[in-house]
Amino acid sequence: MSSERVAVVGCGQTHHRKVRDDLSMAGLLREAAERALADAQMDWKDVDAVVIGKAPDPFEGIMMPEIYLADALGCAGKPIMRVHTAGSVGGSTAVVATHLVSSGVRERVLTIGFEKQSEGDTTWGLGGGRSGSVGAGGYFAPHMRAYIDRSGAPDYIGPAVAVKDRRNALKNPYAHLKLENLTIETVMESPYVWEPVRRLESCPTSDGAAAMVLTNEKGATEGAAWVHGTAIRSELGQFPGRDPVNPRGGRDCAADVYSQAGITDPFNEVDVAEIYVPFSWYEPMWLENLGFAAEGDGWKLVEKGVTDITGELPINVSGGVLSSNPIGASGMLRFLEVALQVRGLAGEHQIDGARTGVGHAYGGASQFFAMWVVRNEKP
Repeated sequence: MSSERVAVVGCGQTHHRKVRDDLSMAGLLREAAERALADAQMDWKDVDAVVIGKAPDPFEGIMMPEIYLADALGCAGKPIMRVHTAGSVGGSTAVVATHLVSSGVRERVLTIGFEKQSEGDTTWGLGGGRSGSVGAGGYFAPHMRAYIDRSGAPDYIGPAVAVKDRRNALKNPYAHLKLENLTIETVMESPYVWEPVRRLESCPTSDGAAAMVLTNEKGATEGAAWVHGTAIRSELGQFPGRDPVNPRGGRDCAADVYSQAGITDPFNEVDVAEIYVPFSWYEPMWLENLGFAAEGDGWKLVEKGVTDITGELPINVSGGVLSSNPIGASGMLRFLEVALQVRGLAGEHQIDGARTGVGHAYGGASQFFAMWVVRNEKP
């Protein structure tokens, strides 16, 4: 691979709390892309290639949408690539885009992740087009229950994560779901959707898009977020000895990206992290899987307030997937939000002094993983 360094110079996103009849799928993507280009001080003509990602086509019922979206994304006559790795696709898409730049093949790449769930039936899509699907929460619920039983975590830990992320969402103008005056008691009183997941501990379905502009050192602007490591891992959904509560693929992905970035102590060397938490119990689970806590101790960081916006290791200060879940964009939003943090452009949810950020995405049967580490290199 070429020695080209990769910088994030443009970030843009769209989320809509209500279905907008005047905004097509193409309009949703173009709005996010235009914001990213404006942030990068570029125009459509400056883009060499476009890399897009989304979850399975049945989610909206449009096959190979990248073909009809080419004109809207300014890439008629330019290379366009589609990435798909289930729910982790937004992160994987960003990683693929970095490779186009780091390899020297392209200088300026626009990457976009998106979903317009108001136009489809996600649960039907997750069920492979069959009725009676238990949905994502139904699949992951036994893993969360297994984690609780293994770790001895009290039952209020999941609700505490839900309250934290939803409070953070109030600071993010792009968050899809905003609930004020939420308490742990309120969450625990909400009905179970999939035991042990209550309604207020689960992510919404969203319409939204995330876009970033990546470039090399030649095209980088002052205040860029520099990519110091990227990693993707996958494993089979089922095999003898597999541990879906603490999957090997996730551990290997984290070890790889930390090694690239020279991180030996993630808890003390990372300033802010956006990790993929569609159901609240996954925060303590991923804290352990990603090396921020010892096995069985992730929930203790939540209990102590370590992952709060004012804590030692702020997690999902944007509100996370619990507050915005356009599935194809959800992983890219995690990557985008930490890029904004190290650039100092996260607005009301900015962490003061954030210089090193970790973005994380997972998908499938807890089997696909994507991560990056970005830094602000100002002395």
